[in-house]
Amino acid sequence: MSVLIVIPARYESSRYPGKPLVQLRGATGRARSLVQRTWEAAMQAGGVDRVVVATDDARISDAATGFGAEVVMTSSQCFNGTERCAEALDVLGEAYDIVVNLQGDAPLTPVWFIEDLVANLAAHPIAEVATPVLRCDGRALNGFLDDRRAGRVGGTTAVFSQEKHALYFSKEVIPFTSETYPDTAETPVFHHVGIYAYRPSALAAYRLWPVGPLERLEGLEQLRFMEQERTVLCVEVQARGRQFWELNNPADVDRIETMMAEMGLE
Repeated sequence: MSVLIVIPARYESSRYPGKPLVQLRGATGRARSLVQRTWEAAMQAGGVDRVVVATDDARISDAATGFGAEVVMTSSQCFNGTERCAEALDVLGEAYDIVVNLQGDAPLTPVWFIEDLVANLAAHPIAEVATPVLRCDGRALNGFLDDRRAGRVGGTTAVFSQEKHALYFSKEVIPFTSETYPDTAETPVFHHVGIYAYRPSALAAYRLWPVGPLERLEGLEQLRFMEQERTVLCVEVQARGRQFWELNNPADVDRIETMMAEMGLE
C-alpha cells in the first residue's frame, strides 16, 4: 500500500504560539526544533513513500526546508490538522492508499507506533480512520491528573469497545478511577497518541462536514468522525520501555527534555 505522512504545523497556536519551532535539548545537549524532531521520527518509519510538512507559515516553511524536509503550503483557514492533511493531499495531486497525520507535537513518537497504525488500518477494511492508544502506567496517569489539578489541558485519553472501536476521546481523564497507582503499575486509562491514519475517502469527506458540538467543546478533531458515525479504530501500541509525552503547554518542554535525557535520546 502507498503511504503518505503529513506533518501539519501551525505557528499561530492559541495555547502555545510558535510551538513547532520550540527548541528541545536531547541527552547530548543538542537542540533541535519540535517540527524537526517530528520529521526525523517520520523519516525512520518503514513502508512510507513520502513525508511532507504542511504549513501556512513562512517561518515554519523556511525552518523545515533548512533541515531537508519537503514542504507543502496550505491555507491559513484550515481548522485543524486533519483539514490541513486533506488540503495537502489535494495540493500534491497524487493518490495514496493511506494518509498518516503525524501531528508536530509528538517528538517522542517511536517509529513502531506509526508502522503498527498503518498495518492495523490496512487489516481492518471497515475502519475509515485509525489512531494509537497507549496504556498509561502510574507515572503517566499521575502526570495527567497533576495537569488537570493545575488547570492545564494536558494529553487526551480514550475509551473504546471490545472491538477497539472508539467510544469517546476527552481532555479529561477517562475512565474515572478512584485508585492510586504506583509509577510502574498498569492502569485502566489509555493515553491517546496524536497520530491518525486515514483512508483518502474519509479525509476528503471530513472537510465537508460541519464542526459538531462535541468537537467544539473538547477541541478534538477526531470527534468529527465519531459525530458522523464513522468507525475510528483504536490501535493499542506498546511503549517497549519508551516514555511518551506530547508538547501541549510550555511546562511540557522540561518534562520532555527530562524524558529524552533519561532515555538517552539525542
